[in-house]
Amino acid sequence: MRAVLRAAFLLPIADNPSFGAEIFTMRLTSLAATLLACGAIGAPLLLSGCGGGDSGGGAFPWFSAPPPAPNPPAPPPAPPAAGPSAAELADCCTAGDRDFPKVGGNLGNQNYSSLAKIDKARVGQLGGAWLNRIEGGTSTGNSQSTTVVVDGVIYIESALGNLIAVDGKTGVTKWKWTTPYGAITRRGAAVAKDLGLVYTVATGNRLVALDTNTGKPVWIKQYPSSSTDADYQGAVQKVALVYHDKRLYVGTNDGNRGAAFSADAATGKVLSTFWGVPRVGERGYDTWGGAPESDRTGATPWIHPAVDPELGLVYWTFGNVRGGSSQNGSTRPGLNLFANSIVALDLKTGEYKWHFQSVHHDIWDMDNVMSPVLANVRIAGQERKVVIYGSKTGMYYILDRKDGSAPLGIDEMPVKQDARQASWPTQPFPRQGAWTETCIVDQPLGTAIPGDPNRAVPNYLKGCLYDAHWDVPLLSIPGHGGGANWNHQSFSPRTGLVYTGMGYVSAAHSLTESSNGLRPPGTYMTGAVVAVDPGTNLVKWKKPMPYSLAHGNGILSTAADLLFIGQPDGNLLALDAGDGSELWRFQTGAAIAASPVAYEIDGEQYIAVYAGGTSIPYGDSAPRGDYLWAFKVGGTVAPAATPKPPEVRRPVSGQAVEGAALPTPNTVFLARVQTAANAPGASESTAVNAMTPTWMRVPANTTVTFTNPAGNANLHCATQFFEGRFDFKLAPGQSAQHRFDTPGEYFYNDCHSARPTGKIVVY
Repeated sequence: MRAVLRAAFLLPIADNPSFGAEIFTMRLTSLAATLLACGAIGAPLLLSGCGGGDSGGGAFPWFSAPPPAPNPPAPPPAPPAAGPSAAELADCCTAGDRDFPKVGGNLGNQNYSSLAKIDKARVGQLGGAWLNRIEGGTSTGNSQSTTVVVDGVIYIESALGNLIAVDGKTGVTKWKWTTPYGAITRRGAAVAKDLGLVYTVATGNRLVALDTNTGKPVWIKQYPSSSTDADYQGAVQKVALVYHDKRLYVGTNDGNRGAAFSADAATGKVLSTFWGVPRVGERGYDTWGGAPESDRTGATPWIHPAVDPELGLVYWTFGNVRGGSSQNGSTRPGLNLFANSIVALDLKTGEYKWHFQSVHHDIWDMDNVMSPVLANVRIAGQERKVVIYGSKTGMYYILDRKDGSAPLGIDEMPVKQDARQASWPTQPFPRQGAWTETCIVDQPLGTAIPGDPNRAVPNYLKGCLYDAHWDVPLLSIPGHGGGANWNHQSFSPRTGLVYTGMGYVSAAHSLTESSNGLRPPGTYMTGAVVAVDPGTNLVKWKKPMPYSLAHGNGILSTAADLLFIGQPDGNLLALDAGDGSELWRFQTGAAIAASPVAYEIDGEQYIAVYAGGTSIPYGDSAPRGDYLWAFKVGGTVAPAATPKPPEVRRPVSGQAVEGAALPTPNTVFLARVQTAANAPGASESTAVNAMTPTWMRVPANTTVTFTNPAGNANLHCATQFFEGRFDFKLAPGQSAQHRFDTPGEYFYNDCHSARPTGKIVVY
């Protein structure tokens, strides 16, 4: 035992005391596991956040009592005492009332409305109050903006880069600001009621302030675009804006380096800056292992932060590393702060207070960039002010808002390593586990379809979250496009539950993959709605859904215990907050990648949502539009025409060709990239499109030949999934045939490398 202790404590500690303490904590976790195995201790380890002040965040409460019992159901809340209105944005957690003044509803991003006139008895009577095609009927572009409502006026950004103000009662456009700067993806306007201004962003790193009554520009601030400029903050493009107390909190996106900054809401002047990737001499710089500056990139904070005025803190979530490659960690050994972290900063000065890193040394693009949710919950009989953090990884990290400690426990657990990746030996896991699956499932072909939502496409190397990869694609779940990703979550003080939509979008990672990983062609991309008790971090209920609900599909909860969420097929749903059962649906006409909102005018309650559509994860198959809807009990505007639904299976590369029109009719050549003439290429390949053709159409009862060209060096396969109709293993020069007798689409891939994928569509 003495030798174990000596080994644990004589390991070198980082020079920076703050991060040495962080590493020290991790080693104690590992030590505790050893001691437990030896029977020397019996209490679990409790991980604390890393603090920067007198709040206790730097303390090490190593041992805790047994996990608390689940909380009993809370009684119905008493009528709230008179307090600030929602539009004042004076505190973190004032519920939406007649207004829904910001994306997320309030500064705590709770997406909760205190309105209850639309209840379970009347939700089935909802109909369209009005419809505004805000851009005159456009059906193109990508929209990720959510409506906000102040004083009966709805503000919405369009895919074309414009900002429109609409009368919330009549649906009539009050004014429209037409950008001279071009189209841009945005995250929702910010409204300063006390200043009479509404803010949006525009291309060229522009922050735009408009008069709320007229839509006329009051000022436009352009931030530097060059990283060599002394005033450079990062790319101010597809980012979120939050207003509070004469300040704007502005994020940055993509790019080499970006900051979370605050700006004077009257001028746009930068007031404070905190860099996601530390510069020389700054806290966290030494967590990049001597990496060159070219590999110290990413970690940008592009989604809405949470604000707690009482504690004087703003909470930012930072994105994944982009240095060199988001999938290659070999040149940046270390934790790589502040990537994949939530960071609490002083509201006025921007001074660091504490942080928690949810993924160490990320090589999977598994950043938990989401709008953190603030809530007051009872844990072990005591009310705690917590921040709920977590999205892509499918876990909630429940943290104390004051110091980042973990009242329910978060343990550093060993994960699979690859020394070539300089992978970090442990990752943080909430003691209660994840709220979704974290390992891919190898369900046999020919069984139920689509089957398990985390089912593996065949022939891939299969793994779990945080398994290290190198040069062979490793398939895992939830995937960098899954979990809760960046949708807007909701906390209901009435039910005491936090709600989120999520997606099952498996991903294969390796150094061979471009961008952030490969979403295998043919995989089903479905989803669920999940309800979790943040007082215990346990799942209350989970409802499977036919579509991924992870990309902007925000969820609204109300005092009537209703949930509203939109789908990529254009349907807006109302669910029972108690069990997720569906109570109502309405076809809006286009994919919804926004949060529904609730508001009230002249005693009438409305639900509003913008259906514009976006490409993630369904590409161009997700229907687009410019439908701004409001609903009320007894509304008479009929649903829109039902659009063609998104393709829930990841498509293959290329375009459809008729089998009979191919140079060699009704024949597939394995491991060859097709030429412009639809003939097989000259060399063997493992590219994703290395099937000639990738997409063939044939009438029913057609026999198709699969050939491994004689010039190939390797055995290749045609493994049909998930029906399991055939699994040909062909040596060079061999062929096999299959007669397609039933209409449908039939995907297949290769056993030599799972990447090449094709499909046969039978009509």
